[in-house]
Amino acid sequence: MDQYNYMTFKSVSYAMKVETALKKCDIKFKIIPVPRSISSSCGLCVRFYKGDMDDFKTIIAKNNLVYDNIYTDI
Repeated sequence: MDQYNYMTFKSVSYAMKVETALKKCDIKFKIIPVPRSISSSCGLCVRFYKGDMDDFKTIIAKNNLVYDNIYTDI
């Protein structure tokens, strides 16, 4: 089974901005509803492979984007 990280955001608009930046890069990700094991509130998160953590952080920093938290092993 693949191991994923989950990047959460304070609002859906932040998730959409990150999605736009990630689509310009050659990196696999998926926008999904936040898993209930992370939060019971509604929202979106970015699911990505654990091995891509450094690339994700670089893209976020380069584009001055904001995320709330990154969850592993949920």
